[in-house]
Amino acid sequence: MLQLVNLSNDPTDTEGLLGGSQERLQNFLQAHHLDGIEFMCCGPWDRSFHTPEMIHGLHLWFWPSWLDFWRGNEEALMEEYGSLSTVEAVFGTSPEAWLNSWQRNFQQAAECGAEYVVFHVAQARSSEVRCRQFAYNSAQVIEAVLEFINNLTLCLPEDIPLLYENLWWPGMTLLEPELARELLMGTNHACGLMLDTGHLMNTNVHLQNEQQGIDYILQVVAKLGDLSDKIYGIHLHQSLSGRFTEEQRQRHPVPEDNISSGELMNYVLDVDRHQPFGTGAVKKIVAEIKPQWLVHEFVPKNFADWQAKLTKQQRALSFY
Repeated sequence: MLQLVNLSNDPTDTEGLLGGSQERLQNFLQAHHLDGIEFMCCGPWDRSFHTPEMIHGLHLWFWPSWLDFWRGNEEALMEEYGSLSTVEAVFGTSPEAWLNSWQRNFQQAAECGAEYVVFHVAQARSSEVRCRQFAYNSAQVIEAVLEFINNLTLCLPEDIPLLYENLWWPGMTLLEPELARELLMGTNHACGLMLDTGHLMNTNVHLQNEQQGIDYILQVVAKLGDLSDKIYGIHLHQSLSGRFTEEQRQRHPVPEDNISSGELMNYVLDVDRHQPFGTGAVKKIVAEIKPQWLVHEFVPKNFADWQAKLTKQQRALSFY
C-alpha cells in the first residue's frame, strides 16, 4: 500500500501551502513517511516542482453540472450559467470541444507518470445542491457517462486504471451497487473504484460521530459484495455535516436561482469537511479494503493545518 496526500499545482497549494518551495514539499513528504502525491493539474505542469517521481495518481478535472450541456438542454443551461458566452467559457463551443479538452487531461496521466487516474461520477445544478431535489437521477448520470467515457480512455495507457470516485450527488454514490456494477461493466478500459470516505458519510445526514461514520462506511462496503474487491484506492477523511445539511435543506426547500459561485463553494466545503479521523477504529476501513493507494485527502487552511490533520490521521492509523 502506498500512502499519499492530495495536492494540485494551483497557486492556493503551491504558494498558499508550500510558499513556492519544492524543498518544503519534499521535506513534508519525508517527515510524514509518504510515498508521494495524488496530483491535480490545474495549469501548466512544472515537473521540477511536482516531480514525476512523487506523482502516483492523477485526479481528473470535474464539472459539477455538465449533463445539461451534454444533452443540449439550452433552457437549463441559461438558467445555470446565464449566457451562451459563459457556457462556452466553461465547456467550449460543443460537446466535442469539451471532450477534446478532457482528452488532454487524460493524456497528462502518462506524461506525469501516474499509476492511476480518478474520475468523479456526479451531476448537480447549483440550484439543486442545498435542497437536494435533483433533475437527474443516478441511473441517468451513469448512462450519460458511459456514452463518452470509452472515447476518453483511448487516451489513457492500458496499464493506468481509471478509478471512479463516489460522491453524494446523483451518479455513483455506492448506495446502489447495481449501478456501480453497470458503470464498471460498461467501461472497456481497466477500471475500479476510489472510495471517498467523507463523500460516503455525506450520504447519511443522521451520523452523529466518527464511530457511527466508520460503521456506516463498513456497512455500505459490505453491501457491495464482490464489487468491494474493485476498490483499489481510498480518499481517507471524515465529514460529519448532517445537521448543517438538514438545516440548509429546510432553509432552501426548493431549487433556487442566483446562488453565487462563492456561496456555492462555501456550502460545499461546509458539507464536505475533509476532517481527519482521530480514533483507531478507522483502521478497520483500511484493513477491510486493503487499498493499493491510501490518500490522506484534506483541504487545509495553511501548512500548519495540513501537518496537524495529517499527523492526527496517521496516528489514528498507527502509522507512526
